[in-house]
This record gives sequence, structure tokens and C-alpha cells, in this order.
Amino acid sequence: MIIKSKDIIFKDYSRGFHLITDIIINNLPEINNVKNGILFLFIKHTSASITINENSDSSVRDDLEFFFKKNIKEDTKIYKHSFEGPDDMPAHIKSTIIGNNLHIPILNGRLNLGTWQGIYLCEHRNQRTSRIITTSLIGNSF
Repeated sequence: MIIKSKDIIFKDYSRGFHLITDIIINNLPEINNVKNGILFLFIKHTSASITINENSDSSVRDDLEFFFKKNIKEDTKIYKHSFEGPDDMPAHIKSTIIGNNLHIPILNGRLNLGTWQGIYLCEHRNQRTSRIITTSLIGNSF
């Protein structure tokens, strides 16, 4: 049985949707030793989120940013919570819609993602910042 928890720090990410699958895998070499199990991911922030989506065409990430920017306005006049700036409350709304955790199956030493699936870090604030994702790996070894 393999049980492993680890925080991964993502430094200096700009606003947008960032493909982080390889970073997760490279920081958890123990995945290679798991015959079957699960990887839990939890982002420890309220103005960023994580999700799984297209891993091949970067225009998907651009279109997601465009959609959220267009539909969730940065206008401090319409929100009560605005003391951290005009992007703060919209960032909280976006992170609530997208979510703060993922559960990914592991099969034969690999994340059991679909062919075109990748893990995204979704940064919703305008300033570059660091984010922490807590990982928990549980599985049976080979």
C-alpha cells in the first residue's frame, strides 16, 4: 500500500488557465509504483481553482478565460466584497463555479486520464501569485 501526501507550490502564475499535468506527475514519482489507486488534488485558495479539460489545443484555455471574463464582470460597484480590488470577488465566483478539488484514478502507474484530458490550474486574479495544491496519493503497489 502506498499513501503519500505532498504540497506542490506553483510560483508566479499569471491570470488564466494553465496546464499543470506534467508538473503534478513530475512531483509525484510514486505514481509509477501504483497498480491501482487514486490521486486527490486540493487547491488551498479561494480565488483560484483546478479542473480537468483539453490538453492539446491551447485555444481552449484562451476561450475559457474569455468566457469567464465576459460573463463575470470585474465591477466593484456590483459586489459588496471589494476591498482586495475589482478582480477579487469575481475570482471567488469563478473558483466556486470551477471547484477546488479533483479525484483522478491511477491505473498501472499512470493517471487514468482520457486521451485529451489535462489538469488545469485556473488563476483568477490579475496579479501574478503563488498557489499551493495539496496532493494525496493512495493505492496498491505492484
